[in-house]
Amino acid sequence: MSVGAQLSVTDLRRAARHPVDFPVIAEHHDRGDVKMHISNLSAHGFMVDDGTELGRGDRVIIRLPVVGRIEAYVIWTRDERAGFQFERIIRLDDFVAMIDTLQPNPRLRRSR
Repeated sequence: MSVGAQLSVTDLRRAARHPVDFPVIAEHHDRGDVKMHISNLSAHGFMVDDGTELGRGDRVIIRLPVVGRIEAYVIWTRDERAGFQFERIIRLDDFVAMIDTLQPNPRLRRSR
């Protein structure tokens, strides 16, 4: 019997991603505070474009507008990018409010 999270990464990759420009300071268990730049975001996770020091399976806690503190872990890394999956899915109404906060330019927002 397997232990741990049962993830369906391919299904989650189909989630709509929203481009953002959001610097965060993540709490990493081993490295302490780590500065990261979130470049896109979905209800299931996010991508950073400066994740060179991160490895697959690393866990971080970040603070997002509306949502607050949320834990995520690295699903993939490539060059300087890293993709994270949230520990839980963000509720739709909270996600919409967060995107409205992070994307003040309405032309960047996807139609709903």
